[in-house]
Amino acid sequence: MLNTESKRRKLPPWLRRPLPSDAAFHHTRKILDSQGLETICRSANCPNQGQCWTRGTATVLILGKVCTRNCKFCSVACGKPEPPDITEPLRLARMAEQMKLKYLVITSVNRDDLPDGGAGHFCDCIKEVRQHCPDMKFEILTPDFRNYQRQALKILCTALPFVFAHNVETVPSLYKIARKGGNYQRSLNLLKMAKECSDNIQTKSSIMLGLGETDDEVEQVLKDLYNTGCQRLTIGQYLKPSKNSLEVVEYITPDKFDFWKRKAIELGFRWVISSPFARSSYFAEQENTL
Repeated sequence: MLNTESKRRKLPPWLRRPLPSDAAFHHTRKILDSQGLETICRSANCPNQGQCWTRGTATVLILGKVCTRNCKFCSVACGKPEPPDITEPLRLARMAEQMKLKYLVITSVNRDDLPDGGAGHFCDCIKEVRQHCPDMKFEILTPDFRNYQRQALKILCTALPFVFAHNVETVPSLYKIARKGGNYQRSLNLLKMAKECSDNIQTKSSIMLGLGETDDEVEQVLKDLYNTGCQRLTIGQYLKPSKNSLEVVEYITPDKFDFWKRKAIELGFRWVISSPFARSSYFAEQENTL
C-alpha cells in the first residue's frame, strides 16, 4: 500500500542534483525551442534533463504533449490531443542536423485516438531524419498500441533499423493504481512480437522501483522481460513528477540498484543500466553497459 509518510520524506543524498547552467544545456534548449519540438525531458519533468542536455542529447516527444491515458506515475497532460502535425518530421530532422546528433531517441504519448496508434508518424519522423542525417542511429520508445499491435509493428518495420523500446514501468500488481490504461501482458506481447518481427531489432524495456513492489515481483518482471527476447533494460527510482502523481513509497539505495544489475546480467540481459537516476533513454547511445 502506498505510504503517505513519503510526503514528508526528504530526498536522500544520492538523489540530489544541482540545476544545470552551462552553455551546452542552453544551446540544446535553444535549438529545441527554435523548432517548436517537445521533449519527454520537460513534459515528464525528468531529473536527468540537465545532464542529458549538457551532453547535447534529448528524447524527443512526438505526436503532441497531450496523452489519451492518465497514468498516475506520469505528469504528461491527459485529454483530447490534436491531430498529428505533418510538419513535425521535418522540424525534427532540422533539429537533428543542428545538434549534429548521432543517436536519436523518439517517443510519444499514447494516441489511442489514432487507427495506427501513431506508428505511421513514427515512421515518417525516422525516414525524414534519415534523409537529412543518413548515418543517424535510432531508438523508438513506443506506447503499447493497444488493439492494433501487429498492424503498428508492420508499419514500424518499414523504418528499420532501430532499437525498439516499450516500458512495462512497474510490477503487475501495481498496474491498477499506477497504470490503469495499460496491461502488463499486452506490453509483454508487444515486446515479443517486435523481437520476432525482424532479426535487426533489439528490444528494450524499463521498470521503476519505489512504488511498493516486492523483490520477488521485480525478479519475476525481469524474467518475464527476458523471456520475450528483451536484451536491453533500465531500472530506476520512481520520483514524484507532479503534485497529482503517486507518492514515493521507498527510496531504493544505490547498492540495491547494483544488486538488480547483477541479477539482470545473470539472467542474460546484454545491456543494463540500473541506478537511482536511470530512465528509459538514459545514456541510450552507449553501445555497451556491461
